[in-house]
Amino acid sequence: MIDLYAAGTSNGVRARIALEECALAYKLHPIALEKGEHKTAAFLAMNPNGQIPVIVDSDGPGGKPVTLSQSSAILLYCAEKSGKFLPRDPAARPAFLQAYMSASTDITPTFGAYNAVARAKEPHGPTVEAFKSRLQSYFKVWDGILARQKYAAGDELTAADLSLYAGYWRATGAIPGLAEGMPSLQRWGAELGARPAIQRALKF
Repeated sequence: MIDLYAAGTSNGVRARIALEECALAYKLHPIALEKGEHKTAAFLAMNPNGQIPVIVDSDGPGGKPVTLSQSSAILLYCAEKSGKFLPRDPAARPAFLQAYMSASTDITPTFGAYNAVARAKEPHGPTVEAFKSRLQSYFKVWDGILARQKYAAGDELTAADLSLYAGYWRATGAIPGLAEGMPSLQRWGAELGARPAIQRALKF
């Protein structure tokens, strides 16, 4: 059994999507960020950075328990543990890694910066627009990629798609019209969003 400590942020959703899509048995422990539950001594013992998500796998490699943070690391761990959502062809691995890293490190951090500035007590309009523009630029690139291929790393659904969807879902849900005029990205987003496992993962 895997214990998941998370909230409904991009990163928390990414970890829960991983567990749901990989069909790994887990128990969700919702963390109320607004109450500071990620700063308690018990939570800091699992992740000294005081950030969600965290998983504790009582049956890790060799039967030994594993405690793991970082949503992208959790997603890759789940994919490897289940043998799902990783390219079957070794020649496809480089494209997968590129797509996975881009999905994990471009969208969510940029949205996080946008969100912090937009929700500040006195938002700085030009900075808010700058981060919004950067997000749109990333999504336009993805729209072009998805116009040429079905999924993030090619014609096979991989962990790169699961990672990208977490950021796409959070950003487009918070910023109306962010993906407007990007039909291939929206087609992909609708397909991913219709998957039962992802729908379950979004319900915190």
